[in-house]
Amino acid sequence: MIGNFYICATPIGNLGDITLRTVETLKQVDYIACEDTRITGILTEKYEIKAKLLDCHKFNEKERSCKIITLLNEGYNVGFVSDAGTPLISDPGSFLIEELLKNNIKITSLPGACAVTTFLSLLPRKTEEYAFIGFIPRNPKQQILILNKYKGTNCIFYESPLRLIKTLKNIQDEYGTDTKISVGRELTKLFEEVKTGFASDIIEYYNNHPLKGEIVVMIYAHEEENTCGNDLMQKISVLKEEGYSTKDIAKILSLLFNANKNDIYKLAK
Repeated sequence: MIGNFYICATPIGNLGDITLRTVETLKQVDYIACEDTRITGILTEKYEIKAKLLDCHKFNEKERSCKIITLLNEGYNVGFVSDAGTPLISDPGSFLIEELLKNNIKITSLPGACAVTTFLSLLPRKTEEYAFIGFIPRNPKQQILILNKYKGTNCIFYESPLRLIKTLKNIQDEYGTDTKISVGRELTKLFEEVKTGFASDIIEYYNNHPLKGEIVVMIYAHEEENTCGNDLMQKISVLKEEGYSTKDIAKILSLLFNANKNDIYKLAK
C-alpha cells in the first residue's frame, strides 16, 4: 500500500499554537520532511514525536522529492512541515507537491498557523479583499512594479528586519508620506507588536526602535479620490492653460495637496 502524505502547519512563534490533530499526525508518521532539522527538532522534542527527520529545503527539493516518493511507495507515512507556519506559503514545497500529484499520491493538508491570516485578524480594514505577494523583491524598481499591480487593494508581504526601513522609504517616495501602512513583528511571541499609521510615522518609529524577528507588512489600498479628485483635475487644467510644464504642475500640486508627485505627473501628461 502507498503511504499517506500530510502537509502540517506548525506554530509561527508560540509553540503552543500547534493543533492537536497535527501533533497526533506527526506522532503517527514514519518520517517528517522539514526545512531545517534543528528547528523542527525543537518541536518534535517538546511534543515527544519520534518520527525520523528528513531535510527538504529549496536547495535539495528535487532530490528529496524522489526520496519521499520512494518512501511513500514503500508504504511509509510522511509528514511535511516548514520552519514555521503553513508549508508552501512563501516556503519550499511546490515542486514536491507537483511530483506527488504526478504519481497519484494522495495529499492531506492539516490547517493551522499562518502569519498572513494572523496579521490580518489584527488589522482594521474597509474590505476583505487583499493581495499577498510573499517576500517583496529587494530591488526598489521591482518593488514598485509589483505594488502598482495591486495598488487598488490591500497588499501584504514579508520583509527582512534588515531591509524594512529601506523598503518603507521607497514606498513613501513613490506613494507619499500619507500612505497608510501596518507592520507586524514577532507575531504570537512575547514581544509581538503591530504598528499602523502613515508611512512617515512608521519609518520614524522604527528608526528609534530595534527591529528584530519576522516582519509582515500591509500597504493599505490606494484611495484614488485622494489624488484624483475633480478639484485636483481642475487645478491641472488651469495650470496647463497658464503654460506650466507637466513637471512643474506635479511639483506645485504635490506641495499644495500633500499628494504624490508621480501620481499627479501621470494625470497631467
